[in-house]
Amino acid sequence: MSDFSLSSEYASFRSSVPLRNITVDCGSNRGWKVYDSGPKSVKTPLVCLPPACGTADVYFKQILGLSAKGIRVISAEHPVYWSIEEWCSGFKKLIDVLELDKIHLFGASLGGFLAQKFVEYTENCPRIASLILCNTFCDTSVFQYNEKSHLFWALPSMILKKMIMVNLPICHTDKRIVDSIDFMVEKLDSLSQQDLASRLTINCINSYVNSDKLRSVEIVTIIDVFDECALSAPVREVLYKCYPQAKLAHLKAGGNFPYLSRSEEVNLHLQIHLLQFDETDMRARDL
Repeated sequence: MSDFSLSSEYASFRSSVPLRNITVDCGSNRGWKVYDSGPKSVKTPLVCLPPACGTADVYFKQILGLSAKGIRVISAEHPVYWSIEEWCSGFKKLIDVLELDKIHLFGASLGGFLAQKFVEYTENCPRIASLILCNTFCDTSVFQYNEKSHLFWALPSMILKKMIMVNLPICHTDKRIVDSIDFMVEKLDSLSQQDLASRLTINCINSYVNSDKLRSVEIVTIIDVFDECALSAPVREVLYKCYPQAKLAHLKAGGNFPYLSRSEEVNLHLQIHLLQFDETDMRARDL
């Protein structure tokens, strides 16, 4: 097991924050996996969406760190969906079931892309108060598997995992980054073939973010790293152009998973982002 999995912090998270399975789709026996921590009276929480290789608990450091400051944090892992529209429909049902008014969305990689697509999906009835995007993209054409995405459903888990792991560095001198990779590989190994195939399909099917449909979200923070990660500099530059007014929060290092390897810095940027909003929307009132 990875050092993160064996840490007292992760043990505290698993023992104090229950995992809920919430089914929102009729006829489905699989639901969203949700961790919900912090004051339930807050109806505009921070909702975290994991990357393709991640599960809901990859944000355990954000859940523990921010909920301790009175911020409600929800991490949501989706069931098998084969299209972006299907995912958006399911996510809208989830936030309805949770009785949330609006939400602040924090997404990494695929989670960040889906967060942007959900803003598009709810353009006529906005549900997103703000966006925080981490190591993410706005156009899937940058991936080499676009033309093969319709075949992922038939590929064995081993091949699908290799397609994801090819972007992870084999060795690294930064122990925190190494630990974050080890933890994410554990999470990747826990995913079923259908989980992997459906996520890679959504990740690679031709789609892009229409910036004209994102005007309902005025406050955006983009968290990026200066060191090596899976996304190239040109891909990040395209994202910046989509959000010319966004605040750029650059980390000197952090790798592919800075919310794990540099959690203190990421949590600080999340708090700074959320301070721009009415405090009573984010936190429970002091008694």
